[in-house]
Amino acid sequence: MPTDQLSNTLSALADPTRRAILARLVSGEASVTELARPFEMTLPGVSKHLKVLERAGLIGRSREAQWRPACLDAGPLKAVADYVEEYRRHWEERFDRLDDYLKELQEKEREAREPRRNGIKGKEKEDGRDK
Repeated sequence: MPTDQLSNTLSALADPTRRAILARLVSGEASVTELARPFEMTLPGVSKHLKVLERAGLIGRSREAQWRPACLDAGPLKAVADYVEEYRRHWEERFDRLDDYLKELQEKEREAREPRRNGIKGKEKEDGRDK
């Protein structure tokens, strides 16, 4: 079953180790050894993560003699950002409606308390009395 690029990208981003690797690659290319340092895993373990990231198009690998540095390719992250943006707008609209509703409730609560105070003063002034 073929998988679309967005699904591949999201799948690759699902793992915290792979997200940490991408975060490291933001500052520049790095070797497998450099990428493995912060993790308690073998070099082959890190290499497997790099292969997943490479298949998702999130990193590129070059070859300089024996050294195969990995570098970030943020292109597929644009599709993720676009996808998430739709939901962000949806939730912002819902939160805005909730905010409006809460303001309406607060206003009604304030109005329910104020007429009692204003009503007493109002009646006293109507009768010509000032207390």
